[in-house]
Amino acid sequence: MTLLLLPDLGDLYRLQPQFNAGTVVEILRELSAGEVLWASSADPDHPLRDALPAAGIALREGFAPDWAWAQAERDQLESFLNQYPQGRERLRDAARAEYDFAGVLTSPLSPQRVLSAEVLDAARTFQARTRELLDEGPGTLWRGRRLDELAAALGGKAGVVVAPLDDLPDLLERLPEAKLPDLSGYKLGETSRLRALADRALQLHEEDDLNATLQALGRETGDRVTPKAELDLAAASIYLAVGDLETARGLLEKAAHALTDDLPRSLAGLTLARLGQVRDALGERELAQRTYRAVLALNYAPAVAQETARAGLEQAFQLSLSEGH
Repeated sequence: MTLLLLPDLGDLYRLQPQFNAGTVVEILRELSAGEVLWASSADPDHPLRDALPAAGIALREGFAPDWAWAQAERDQLESFLNQYPQGRERLRDAARAEYDFAGVLTSPLSPQRVLSAEVLDAARTFQARTRELLDEGPGTLWRGRRLDELAAALGGKAGVVVAPLDDLPDLLERLPEAKLPDLSGYKLGETSRLRALADRALQLHEEDDLNATLQALGRETGDRVTPKAELDLAAASIYLAVGDLETARGLLEKAAHALTDDLPRSLAGLTLARLGQVRDALGERELAQRTYRAVLALNYAPAVAQETARAGLEQAFQLSLSEGH
């Protein structure tokens, strides 16, 4: 039996044009994987929780132990160490090690590079340095114990496991039957490209060419992972940011009418929350309130959409062009 370990980047997928949620879908298709064994974050807003089910790839859960409790112990340790000069120095050194590793993760990553010895060695170095400074226990969120439990849950299993990138070196040591997939022949496809376009459009920078981005969004018809409704949502957010409320409303209403159960599950909440804001900005307060309530009535809406809806019900959204979107 073969157990393939695929690295998870969490929210950092949104920053990686060549290794995003669409890329993971393409890799899994190339591996003929109809499901993944989920050994990563329990965050309901994780990018892959949208992309994989939309692509028809099931998430098989129940492998990663519930480890949320460990964060409270880590917080208590930090509070204790901050009371002493040597403790503060250790925390600063640990933060520096994390910063160095974050630099590796936010540099351009391709599927081949993310599985390279250089990146995996950086993960080993980061975890070893953290353990050296804060000891195995609260300081590392009892990481060794968590990995032991995870390895025990995965032992004897076959298939593709999605696990945090920095867990991979330790899991390879604990699971002799596990290995990394051979991605030497993989080439980026349309699913990855479309996902990169949407991710980039939803986090614009001041130096970006908005017209070029809008034209690119308008040319695409979308796919299952990044449907046309999401491309319209991204375009509407740009129009909202520059104050073209009428165009933004038209795109958002079009996207809202296209919402179906087989689309990525976060899309309805995000679309309706943005539509509520645009209706507010246009002075359509009653319509906006109804739209916000529709967000809160959904079976699932991302945290940011729920927060936007609650804030909009309390106070009408007002557009500030100086603050962007």
